[in-house]
Amino acid sequence: MASKRNGTLYTGVTSDLPKRVAEHKSEAIEGFTKKYNVHALVYYERFEDMYSAIEREKQIKGGSRKKKLQLIEHTNPEWRDLYEEL
Repeated sequence: MASKRNGTLYTGVTSDLPKRVAEHKSEAIEGFTKKYNVHALVYYERFEDMYSAIEREKQIKGGSRKKKLQLIEHTNPEWRDLYEEL
């Protein structure tokens, strides 16, 4: 998720993406995304099991900002909010 194009980025994992994004958008949960106004779903990946999803989350979080931007730009160069497409 992102606050804006090339803005603050947030990486997380969930078993219910539409619900979790809606929580971030409504600022229902205190924390990083509320504090930094991170409301746009600009990139996501789906996995068959939570173990694989958590491993990928760790990999992304451990990567550089440049690599995160490249992931977004490769699949969503316009930085559209993908929430409505879920």
